[in-house]
Amino acid sequence: MAYVAIVGGERAIGNAELLASHERIKGESPPLETGQIRHQLRFLLDRVMGEGGLYAPDLAALAIKQAEGDPIEASFFLRAHRATLTRLGETLPSDVAEQFVDRRISSAFKDIPGGQVLGATGDYRQRLLDFNLLNENQESMKKDADAILRSLALDGSPAQDGEIPVSVIDMLRDRGMLPSRGMPPNQDILPNQEMQGVDDAKAPADITLDGIELPLPRDARLQAMARGETGGLLALAYSSMRGYGSVHPTIGELKVFKQTARIPHPFRPGETIALGRVPITEALLICGDAKEKSSSLGFELGYGACFGANENKAISMATLDRAMQAEDPRAPAQDPEFVLLHTDGIESSGFCAHFKLPHYVTFQASMDGVKAALNKAKAGKTEAAR
Repeated sequence: MAYVAIVGGERAIGNAELLASHERIKGESPPLETGQIRHQLRFLLDRVMGEGGLYAPDLAALAIKQAEGDPIEASFFLRAHRATLTRLGETLPSDVAEQFVDRRISSAFKDIPGGQVLGATGDYRQRLLDFNLLNENQESMKKDADAILRSLALDGSPAQDGEIPVSVIDMLRDRGMLPSRGMPPNQDILPNQEMQGVDDAKAPADITLDGIELPLPRDARLQAMARGETGGLLALAYSSMRGYGSVHPTIGELKVFKQTARIPHPFRPGETIALGRVPITEALLICGDAKEKSSSLGFELGYGACFGANENKAISMATLDRAMQAEDPRAPAQDPEFVLLHTDGIESSGFCAHFKLPHYVTFQASMDGVKAALNKAKAGKTEAAR
C-alpha cells in the first residue's frame, strides 16, 4: 500500500530537522560536554549502554547529547551504530574470582561472607531537592569531593580489597535449599557463575546474530532482557510482585562490580588476554517458600545482570526470569512472548512513532467503511419506520 504524495514534503521535513537542532543550541548556556555527561550522569549513561547493547561510554555520552537526554532515542543511536561494527570475537566465560566489587548486599542474611558492602548508594537518603546544586561550580565540586574523601578516611571502617569470591547463594546450596549449579528447573543455561556444571557442548544463544525466535531458551531470554527498556521491565516485574505472577522475591545477593573481560590469546594457545574491566550489576533473587505448590522442593533462583549500575533493572530481570519459568503460566509476566516482545524500548518506541507518519490511505479506507455502516444502519431504521 502506498501513501498519498505530499507536495513540498521533503523541504518541510528538512526544515523540521533544522528546527529540532535549533532547540538544543538556541540558549545562552555553554555547550554540554560529553565528559560532563559521562562523569555526572552515570545512571543515564549506564542505562543507554545497556539498552543500546554496546559498552562504549564516550559514544553513549555523545548519543545522550544528540538525543537531548531522551534515553530511548539515545539507545536507538547507540544500537544503530553497533550494527555497523565488525564482530571481532567473543569473550571467554567470566571468572567470579576476577570481580572487583563496589557494592554487595543481601536482604536474606544479616551476616554474609565478606560482610555487607553498601558502596555508593542513595537508597537511604530522603528524596528532597538539594537547592545547593543550583550554585554548584567546578571549585565547589572539588572542595566537596575532597571533604567527602577526608570524612571517609576518618570513618575508621576496615578497607575492602574489592574481591569477594564467596557467593551468598552457595550458603543455601550447601543446605540443599537451592538447585545445584547449572541445574535450574528447566535445564537451561545460566550465565556467569551459574554456568558451572553445564554441558560445554551446548553453546549459549546469541540473539544479536540469531534474532528472537520463540520459544527462547533461558540464556536467550536473559540476553533479551539485558538490553530491554528499564521502565518496561520494571512495570512487568512490579505486576508479578503485586500478585499477577506470584513472584515476591528476596534479594539473596545484589552486586555492582567490575568484571574482567578476557579473550583467547591470538598467538599463544592456552593463554588469555585481559581487555579490561566492564561494570555490571547482578541480582540473584530467592523465590518461593515452603507453602508454595511446586514440583520441586526448596527455593528457586531468579537471575538478572546488565551493564553498569542499574539495580532496578537487574532486580526486575531476575523477577521476570523466575516468573517466566512458571509451570502453569497465567499472568502476562509469566509469558516469555509477552515479556520479551514488549520490553524492547527501541522496537516499541519505533512502532509507537510510526503512527506519526502519514496514514491517509488506511484512514480513508476506515472512514469509507464507517460511512457505509452508518448509511446501512440509517437505511435500516428508515425501513423499520415504514
